[in-house]
Amino acid sequence: MHNRFPLFLLLAGAFLLFCSPAVKAQEIRANVSVVAQQIQGVDKKIFTTLQNSIRDFLNNRHWANDAFTPAERIECNFLLNITGTSGNDSYKASLTIQATRPVYNASYVTSLLNIQDPNVVFRYVEFQQLEFSDTRVVGNDPLNSNLTAILAYYVNIILGLDYDSFSPRGGDVYFKKALNIVNNAPDGKEISGWKAFEGNRNRYWLQDNLLNAKFLRFHDVMYQYHRQGLDLMYDDVIKGRAAILNCLNMLYAIHQDIPNSMLMQTFFLSKGEELLKIFSRATPQEKSRAAELLSQMDVPNAQKYQQMK
Repeated sequence: MHNRFPLFLLLAGAFLLFCSPAVKAQEIRANVSVVAQQIQGVDKKIFTTLQNSIRDFLNNRHWANDAFTPAERIECNFLLNITGTSGNDSYKASLTIQATRPVYNASYVTSLLNIQDPNVVFRYVEFQQLEFSDTRVVGNDPLNSNLTAILAYYVNIILGLDYDSFSPRGGDVYFKKALNIVNNAPDGKEISGWKAFEGNRNRYWLQDNLLNAKFLRFHDVMYQYHRQGLDLMYDDVIKGRAAILNCLNMLYAIHQDIPNSMLMQTFFLSKGEELLKIFSRATPQEKSRAAELLSQMDVPNAQKYQQMK
């Protein structure tokens, strides 16, 4: 049983431990979709096989150090949209990843990650085994290895964010695993997204921000936002909302030091709509302060936040 869960879930997990034979359930419960509407001249069965292989790869592998019960598995969606092929069984695609976390005493789930990666290239032959090793990220063919390296990278990002939301700095070990994948990533002329110089919004920068000391307070935000904010709201909405407003103040301090970072952008892609709802019933003073902070940190949605006032 892992320590990311508070007491109420640990007790439920203990019950399951004695009642269920499936105590060795994996950590991820991923819904996987592979879409290839733009691809012509390729047997579409290949993409069905690929979809099943990715689902098995994500769901049937142990990713974390702790034992998860079935009830604790992290719900996520992986949508691979294949946009082109250069022949020789190689494909270009974008990958959309979403992951959620349950909120205490509620049927509501909160978004942990909602991100699109446009830089996915890989080679796939029908029925080939999808393989990945932490110690040998790249196999004999970088294009063969790139898809599983990308999938493993995002699983570790999801695990890190999830653990962060349950215990202070709980996700560090998984962010370091993501760093290891970045440092040992497949390399080739068609492969991109792993290097700092390839852009300011890619896999390199997300893990860099998550492990950079300048973003230390972000991990405090992840814990306080979820455990002292959302999880508290069932018992005390006012106190929970105040904790979340305090998190916005902490994020603003980061924003002032490092404006337009990928990590902040990623956070608001996940939380923007939720924050609008949280502060829609706040006091005028809280609404005004939240709108002021959010419109500066999440500029693309500034108009929505201003309408809260």
